[in-house]
Amino acid sequence: MKILALIPARMGSGRFPGKPMAPILGKPMIGHVYDRVLRSSLLDLVAVATCDKVIYDYIESIGGIAVMTGDKHERASDRCAEALLALEKAHKTRYDIVVMVQGDEPMTHPDMIAEAVQPMLDDSDIQVTNLLGQIKDTAEFEDRNCIKVVCDLKMNALYFSREPIPTRSKAAVVPMGKQVCIIPFRRDFLIEYTELAPTPLEVAESVDMMRILEHGLKVRMARTIHNTQAVDTPDDLKKVEELMAKLNI
Repeated sequence: MKILALIPARMGSGRFPGKPMAPILGKPMIGHVYDRVLRSSLLDLVAVATCDKVIYDYIESIGGIAVMTGDKHERASDRCAEALLALEKAHKTRYDIVVMVQGDEPMTHPDMIAEAVQPMLDDSDIQVTNLLGQIKDTAEFEDRNCIKVVCDLKMNALYFSREPIPTRSKAAVVPMGKQVCIIPFRRDFLIEYTELAPTPLEVAESVDMMRILEHGLKVRMARTIHNTQAVDTPDDLKKVEELMAKLNI
C-alpha cells in the first residue's frame, strides 16, 4: 500500500493573500505544514502542489518536493489530482492512497495522518475520509471559516456548511463537529472526483466534499484526538503563532 501526501497551496487566497509564505515563528507557514506531515511514518512521499513559483522555490530550497500545477483550479482536490499524475509519471510508480493536507494547517500532528487513513485500511469500500474535530465554543460555531459537518450514525457525512449546523437546540447535548482538512482519497476515486461535474452546494458552501455528497457518494468521517487551528485570516495567524510558541511546536 503506497501512500502519498499532497499539500495544496497557493498565494491567491481571497481571505488572506500570500498566507502560505506568511511567517510563523520565523518560518513560512507552508514550511511548518511540510515538516509536520513529513514526520508521519505512514507516508511514502510528501509533496507540495502549487501554482506559485515562490512556494515551489521555497520548498525546493529546504530539500522538499514540489509540483507546479495549473493556476485555474477552483478546488484543492483538483490541484492534487494533477500533482498526483505528475508525480506518478516522474517516479514511475502508482500510489494507492492520496492524503490531501491543506497548506493552512501548521499545527497538524503527524498522528493525524494515521487517524484519517485508518478507516480506509480497515474497510476497502471506503473511498474518502475526513478528520472530524470538536468545535470548542460558540465563536467557532459561528465562524464562517470553520466548516461544520453533521454525520449519520455510521460516521458518514450528511452535510458540510460554513453556517452553524446542526440547528441551535434545547437538547442537553448538540453534536458540533468540524472538518479538519486532512483528507485521504483512494487514488482512483480522486481521479473520479475531478471527472464529476461541480455541484450547486459545492459552489455555495465552497467545500470540495459537497461535490461527492451531491453525486450520491459517501464521505466517511474519522474522529481526531488532536486539537488544531487552521489559518484563514491574519488574526488566525497571530493566534496560531501564540499557540505554537506556548506548545513549543
